[in-house]
Amino acid sequence: AGFIKSPLSQKRLTQDSVELYCEAIGNPIPEIQWWFEGNEPNETYAQLWDGARQDRVKINATYNLHSTSTIYIANLTSDDSGMYECRASNDPDRNHLSKSPKVKWIRSQANVFVIERPEIKTQVTGVPGKLILSCNITAPYPTIKGHEWMHGDKILQTDTESSASTSYTIEGKMEEHSGVYDCVYKTNPVIKAQVNISVPPQVMAYKKSEHGNEGDTGVLTCKNPSFPPVISWVWYKNGQEVSAPIINGSGRYIIKSSGNKTELRILKLNIEEDTGDYHCNATNSYGFGGATVNLRVRSRLAALWPFLGIVAEVLVLVTIIFIYEKRRKPDEVLD
Repeated sequence: AGFIKSPLSQKRLTQDSVELYCEAIGNPIPEIQWWFEGNEPNETYAQLWDGARQDRVKINATYNLHSTSTIYIANLTSDDSGMYECRASNDPDRNHLSKSPKVKWIRSQANVFVIERPEIKTQVTGVPGKLILSCNITAPYPTIKGHEWMHGDKILQTDTESSASTSYTIEGKMEEHSGVYDCVYKTNPVIKAQVNISVPPQVMAYKKSEHGNEGDTGVLTCKNPSFPPVISWVWYKNGQEVSAPIINGSGRYIIKSSGNKTELRILKLNIEEDTGDYHCNATNSYGFGGATVNLRVRSRLAALWPFLGIVAEVLVLVTIIFIYEKRRKPDEVLD
């Protein structure tokens, strides 16, 4: 037996993707093939293989106790509309060029409709103390049953209106709310567009002041919570020119930067050379920004001073008690 576990009819937009899943049971374990028939009148079934359609088709199959296969088609076009057929057979002659197999191929089908993606115009409007995000879908478009505004996985606003336009208002400054927002149209299939609030890097130091002991490794960290991501990070020390940044791997410096975070490590800290302010500068497609971290290097003996102070206080106290007791003894004997 063979069957497709995905919905038998699916609607998708151009540029979207679709995935179909098929299972087959038999002894011996059957082979699974994928075939396609387009919507053109004279078009017939043609077999699909992994890497077909300019590598947009991916087929994965496993044969363990029973057969499973998944076909994934990326960046859909209108030509991808049609009937997808999963075929399974375990007849030894199933792929013979001249012999007809004794056991017929078992088939299961799913119809995929690819609809032209409508254009959505997006806009960000800034007014004093507010940001207005808007989306406007162009005709023709499917029946709209409502809208949603999302930021990541969080739903910010939802309604049941059928209008082609929708908006969302954010209280505050643009720098405080940068990121990618989605306007979602509740249609079949769902239509969505991205609205980007983009600003120069809003760099923050993980700690404005860092402390380290002489001879240890100092770690200074900066991050950028804003959008778009940082393209490049640069570190330099106060008093040095911006045109002469700290080079990764030079001397005792190691720089690790990944996306919106950067880290400067200084090996074997030196009190005289390494104490001071360090600047982390970030650049993205909208500009640049920076932050300052102050590094203080302490002597290795610095941690001992509080302990030595306590020891000295104890010694003084013991000495006073000893002297006091010494002076009291003659009086006690006379009594």
